Amino acid sequence: MKVLFFTSMIILMINMILILMVNLISKKTFTDREKSSPFECGFDPKSSARLPFSLQFFLIAVIFLIFDVELTLLLPMILMLKLTNIYQYSMIFLFFLLILLIGLYHEWNQGALDWAN
Repeated sequence: MKVLFFTSMIILMINMILILMVNLISKKTFTDREKSSPFECGFDPKSSARLPFSLQFFLIAVIFLIFDVELTLLLPMILMLKLTNIYQYSMIFLFFLLILLIGLYHEWNQGALDWAN
C-alpha cells in the first residue's frame, strides 16, 4: 500500500514539474503592437475592431444556460421515481419547479427578457 502511494506521489511530482517547465518555456513574454492590432490588409483600421457587446445577448445566453442545466437536473428525476414514493417525488419536483418559476419571474421583472428597449 505504501509503495503504491509513493509511486503515485512521484508520478504526480514529475507531472507537476513537467507542466511547470512547459509553461515557462512556451510563454511569449513580448507583445508586438502590430500583432495585437486588428488585421485589415495592411491598411490602418477605419474603426475599432472591438465593438461593444450587447448585454441583452449575454443575458439571454445566461438564461438559456440556466434552463438548459435545469433540464439535466429534471431528467434524473424520472429514475428517482422508482426509488421514492409518489408523495416525496411530487414534493421535490414541485419545489424544484417553484424555484425555477421564481427565477423566471425575477428575470422577467428585472427586464432581462424585454427586447424592445
